[in-house]
Amino acid sequence: MKITERIYDATSGKTTDVERELKPAEIAAYQAAEQEAAIRKAAAEQEAQIKATAEAKLAALGITVDDLKALGL
Repeated sequence: MKITERIYDATSGKTTDVERELKPAEIAAYQAAEQEAAIRKAAAEQEAQIKATAEAKLAALGITVDDLKALGL
């Protein structure tokens, strides 16, 4: 896997782009970050599904979210 690094030389004001291969540790960190993002996304989707199901059950009973808020729930 290759990446492009941008190097800025503050003394000359020049910017240089360098393409290089990722090191094994960088690849592992990248893959771990991708896995963590996938886990968080799945958890957020599950939470949204749980909330939608709960709201549908309340609606079937004729109860709205505003009703629950009025009760302090």
